[in-house]
Amino acid sequence: MSDMKATTKDVKRLATLARVDVDDADLTRFATEFDSILAYVGKLDELTLPESGRNLSVVRNVLRADEAPYESGTWTQRIVEQFPAKEGNSLSVKKIINHD
Repeated sequence: MSDMKATTKDVKRLATLARVDVDDADLTRFATEFDSILAYVGKLDELTLPESGRNLSVVRNVLRADEAPYESGTWTQRIVEQFPAKEGNSLSVKKIINHD
């Protein structure tokens, strides 16, 4: 396990990536909490697990063939019935992209 400690700069960067507002007063507390969480998870490195004796299989493509599994429109009516905002068979969603 690494001896590096989380800094307030690390907490700010993580909050920015997560798009979460963190008060400056909480930065030090969160850095300490991150350190404890990482130390706890780091204990997994100390585990000695028995060999299972299993042979791992060779990696292979498990995707289905590229074909339509259902006829088009099979689930449309059931989805439309459950959607809260709709216009006919079109589902209405909140605008989240702004080009201003």
